[in-house]
Amino acid sequence: MQLLDPEIGDCRALVIDGNPTSRSTLVSMLRDWGVGTVAQASRPEDARKILEERVFDIVLCEHHFDQSIMGGQDLLDDLRRAQLLPFATVFVMVTGEASYGKVAEAAESALDSYLLKPHNAAALGERLTQARRRKRVLRDIFDAIEARQFEQAAIMCVKRFTERGEYWLYAARVGAELLLRLGRHDAARRMFDAVREARALPWAKLGIARAEIEGGGTEQAKRTLESLIAGNPAYADAYDVMGRVQVEHGDFKAALETYRKACELTPASVMRLQKQGMLAFYTGDFKESEKALDRAVSTGMSSKMFDLETLVLLALLKFDSADARGMVRTLDNLAHACERHPESRRIQRFMGLGTILRSVADRQIARAIVQVKGVASEVRDDDYDFEAASNLIALLARLARTEVQLPDAEVWVGNVAMRFCVSKAGTDLLCAAAFGHDVYQQVVRDAHARVGAMAEQAMTHSIKGSPLVAVQTLLRQGEETLNAKLLELASMVLQRHRERIELYEPMMKRVNALQERFCTKGTRVSLSEVGRQAGALAMRA
Repeated sequence: MQLLDPEIGDCRALVIDGNPTSRSTLVSMLRDWGVGTVAQASRPEDARKILEERVFDIVLCEHHFDQSIMGGQDLLDDLRRAQLLPFATVFVMVTGEASYGKVAEAAESALDSYLLKPHNAAALGERLTQARRRKRVLRDIFDAIEARQFEQAAIMCVKRFTERGEYWLYAARVGAELLLRLGRHDAARRMFDAVREARALPWAKLGIARAEIEGGGTEQAKRTLESLIAGNPAYADAYDVMGRVQVEHGDFKAALETYRKACELTPASVMRLQKQGMLAFYTGDFKESEKALDRAVSTGMSSKMFDLETLVLLALLKFDSADARGMVRTLDNLAHACERHPESRRIQRFMGLGTILRSVADRQIARAIVQVKGVASEVRDDDYDFEAASNLIALLARLARTEVQLPDAEVWVGNVAMRFCVSKAGTDLLCAAAFGHDVYQQVVRDAHARVGAMAEQAMTHSIKGSPLVAVQTLLRQGEETLNAKLLELASMVLQRHRERIELYEPMMKRVNALQERFCTKGTRVSLSEVGRQAGALAMRA
């Protein structure tokens, strides 16, 4: 058999199939076509670990696996959302007649091709030739992306789309993703709209919703998503983006229901299990949260897609249920992660919280009190973020039900709330973190009201003709509370009344410095970026 193409000898391929005979047949076919190196995996879970560590030119993956809840499409979706699949990799799904329709639809976007069973060497060669040709034709775009020349890559995509050049549909999707990354949301939406009009594809409609969100139109995006889900109820990516919209609106119960549906569609998705578990935690459904987070640990603890915040929440849940063995196991996993990443301040904070739980469980109360005070003293650190804030409140709410006496706890909760109550959604989440502790929840709500009153008072000064007083007030309060909303408002008033404020330059410099120090590490609700990459092609560079 002749070589598939002159470069095929340098290629590395991975065959993923649970059937030894089928897997061996595909391996033999690839070698007959001249592929230089061929690796194998019998389960998607094993393949995911391999693909996280190594780059392959070709991946042949079975769609259905009898011995695994994870399928080929689940694997592809996970890799794509985590941006672990390079553009240069050809991903071919092997499927039977029963799943052909679903796979063929997916092939318009995420897949490079699909191979219908029963297959032969000629069919495989044809699919690989077509897919590798597309990679070569669009190589200038992919090279620009790898070189981080996103503007240039977007221009090339738009040109190919406008001229309906070869592979214009794929170029359109890549171009729209680039435009979103570049912050040109309107241009991205126009391209998604054009694709939808030319060919009604679910990913194009999802792209429109994502562009609407990035442009601030969350209500419009919600309507788009509702229409998309109604017409494509099995399109899991749409649920991810809907969950993001619902979280940003503070509707955590609706977001939880959305992620339940997403996990029903893709039960082996580590990222979605974590989102379901986190949302269940913050809505007070601790049994569901523990079950989902436990599944996430067992499914993908070693995966790069695994978020260690899962272990923090799981440790708190094990503490609640007095599951000493489960808590120790969870904290041991966290300790191993800390050893692997000693430079990570985030993981060190996780470990600090875990150490407190362990001290309380061991009845080392005096030690626990000292440790809590140390954790609470970090609230004004530059890199302290919303995640750390909600974790601290969740910890304090639990310690309040133990013999640990913390007379300053309400003050600490108040300090956290004054810094991070920048939106209703954020305030609701901090209240949810204090689930079961009415006093702490009221402290958070009071802080939100105080921040709102400060902002209103400052704007009154501005409206009455005293913008300088407004900015001075906001700056003073912003420095005291480190609240991003107040600092952002100070910046807005400064820019709006630039000509009337003589001290504009030094004051703007002061505002920018404060924002750079305290408002760039995460001041808003995100739940580990709920739905942020859903429906997106991987921009690995």
